[in-house]
Amino acid sequence: MRIVILMEDTCGNPICGYEHGLSVYIETDRHKILMDTGAGDKTLANAQTLGIDLAQVDIVVLSHGHYDHGGGLPAFGRINRKAVIYVQKAAFGDYFHGERYIGVKKEIAAMPGIEMLEGDREIDEELSLFTGITGRRYWPQSNLGLSEMTKGQKIQDEFRHEQCLVIQGEKNLLLSGCAHNGILNILDSYQERYDGLPDIVISGFHMMKKTDYTVQEAEIIRQTAAELAGKDILFYTGHCTGPKALEIMHPILKEKLIPIHCGMEIYL
Repeated sequence: MRIVILMEDTCGNPICGYEHGLSVYIETDRHKILMDTGAGDKTLANAQTLGIDLAQVDIVVLSHGHYDHGGGLPAFGRINRKAVIYVQKAAFGDYFHGERYIGVKKEIAAMPGIEMLEGDREIDEELSLFTGITGRRYWPQSNLGLSEMTKGQKIQDEFRHEQCLVIQGEKNLLLSGCAHNGILNILDSYQERYDGLPDIVISGFHMMKKTDYTVQEAEIIRQTAAELAGKDILFYTGHCTGPKALEIMHPILKEKLIPIHCGMEIYL
């Protein structure tokens, strides 16, 4: 399996552009997959620079309805009209960070290949999607600034629009965009559905904060890392995890925690 980080907030390859966003390209025995598309056209430019032909992608997964994960979809649609694009219907809600609108463009809903979901989906023996994560154990505190407009009022976003991709094979992979529902809650949901844990997780942890952490916020990060360290899983993380959180988690998780960067390649 080949995995390429097409977009991430930090530079891992000087020939690639980088910006706030996430996009992961995956080649398996059966599929060429794009998990999220970053914030815009720069993701496609990186793919071209790295010699990846996105016209050959057959499956796209939008992890949730935020612009930094789905903003590149219109550009992708101009070069690929055959891929099936799996999106939770709730991803087309109106989402905000404070006063700033951070949702995806509504016209994406009319793109060729869009498959609107309202729950889990088994794609084939290799790929499946799950959503409906309701646990709130060590819920990322940076979620508190994120809201959804409902009936003219902003309410706390509960991330019904978030879905995770599972790839089953010699190694079982779990991919999430930001793990807004909390990485531990997502792993609990995975275990309930798949009767075990994945070997590898690729995900942001949504712990990033521009100001210093409060004592409570830092403790939640430490406790999350301690629970993750007790699991036989390799974690690749970046994007919304943030350098401060990585600094707190690394001494606890050690070699189980690997930061991702734009242009990075992983072979399994």
